[in-house]
Amino acid sequence: MKHKSEYRVYYEDTDAGGVVYYANYFKFAERGRTELLRATGFENSSIGETYGAGFVVRRLSADYIRPARLDDLLTVETDVETVKNSSFVMRQSIFCHNDLVFSLEVTLACIGRDFRPRRIPDDIKKALEGS
Repeated sequence: MKHKSEYRVYYEDTDAGGVVYYANYFKFAERGRTELLRATGFENSSIGETYGAGFVVRRLSADYIRPARLDDLLTVETDVETVKNSSFVMRQSIFCHNDLVFSLEVTLACIGRDFRPRRIPDDIKKALEGS
């Protein structure tokens, strides 16, 4: 399953040099992951309320390719690569004017309210697998 969303770079996203502050790429990526879940019919708040579960970042690997700047329009592409019983891997790419500026591979783990690992609820797992 693949999802695209767009975000404008605002002044608050940049450093003193007018480029996106390195940590803010993770915020754009988080928004992309949230929107992918929403597109499958699941919102983070309802996952917690309905299933008593949530997703947390377990591991990530990021590559900074080139800077994005104030007022740029960024496209965040989020793709689910693999889904296991209690975790899944996403690949995310951030583009500016069709040029890759940042890429990220992130593993998300499903946890219960007790913060212990648990199985991904079946209907969410099927949606992530694209079924």
